[in-house]
Amino acid sequence: MADVKKIAVIAGDGIGPEVVAEAIKVMKKTEEVFGYRFEFEHGLFGGIAIDEKGTPLPEETLEICKKSDAVLLGAVGGPKWDNNPKELRPETGLLGIRKALGLFSNIRPAVIFDCLKDASTLKPEVLEGTDLIVVRELTGGIYFGEKFRREGENGQEAVDTCVYNVAEVERIVRQAFDIARTRRKKLASVDKANVLETSRLWRETVNRIAPDYPDVELEHVLVDNCAMQLLRRPSSFDVIVTENMFGDILSDEAAMLTGSIGMLSSASLGEGAFGLYEPVHGSAPDIAGQGIANPVATILSVALMYRLTFGYHDAAEAIERAVKEVLDAGHRTGDIAVDKSKAIGTSAMGELIVNAIRK
Repeated sequence: MADVKKIAVIAGDGIGPEVVAEAIKVMKKTEEVFGYRFEFEHGLFGGIAIDEKGTPLPEETLEICKKSDAVLLGAVGGPKWDNNPKELRPETGLLGIRKALGLFSNIRPAVIFDCLKDASTLKPEVLEGTDLIVVRELTGGIYFGEKFRREGENGQEAVDTCVYNVAEVERIVRQAFDIARTRRKKLASVDKANVLETSRLWRETVNRIAPDYPDVELEHVLVDNCAMQLLRRPSSFDVIVTENMFGDILSDEAAMLTGSIGMLSSASLGEGAFGLYEPVHGSAPDIAGQGIANPVATILSVALMYRLTFGYHDAAEAIERAVKEVLDAGHRTGDIAVDKSKAIGTSAMGELIVNAIRK
């Protein structure tokens, strides 16, 4: 019998609980089909944790995560907490959990499903062959640098400090090179080295370690040019590696190539096999509780978990194949439906995918 893997389940806010529920159904189906075993422990996180525990990241939730083999996260945030002080905002909990669990890289695949090309705002011929991964540094840069305000000649000034050291850059870039080796062996390192000193350090570090990966073709791309080329020639990218803020922006842009942010999975990884897996989309409070959210991104995040943390490649492929079959058969949630009147709900989409999973 397979080892029991402990999964920390953090449903979060908005549509988080709805999409996570479908992902857990998928995991239970893979237990039946492949014999894998999972133990789920739930924790509060984000806005709901602020309301019930007075903090976005309760200590007991962090302990559940630390004792687990992987974390499945729904979504956090919403307008209810937008005007809270910094320490009582759901996003502060996200930064905190990444730091506490040592999750320094975010992996975001952007793959085009042939049957969904019409859902994208780009022409199908531009999208043809698009299959890329954005590798984003997650615990450094301007999001974590010193922040303060001061009085200046023209009134109050705000300062956000962007800091990177060589070790931080090297570990994320080596991880990206390693991922590129398993794919089409092309790496685009994205920076703003013509302006920023942190980017010049980034590029110097990339160039120093690149000779260790002679089989990978390296391209340096300035971030503004990369944003343009993602729309002009998305299929030319294989793996993109970049710093925290650039990665935050570019990965959302890459997500929209697919037609819906509700389709894309992500993984946040550290040094070992442990990872936190979540859909790229947010909590979508405007549709929460209506049963119409797209669960595919969360379900594909489970496939990513199986692949990257557990090495359960057979089950990962079965999930991805099931998603493709259901989409190819024409089933759509509202965000990807051309004819909204024929859209199906969250649980109906989850159930179809569950029923399509087989060896």
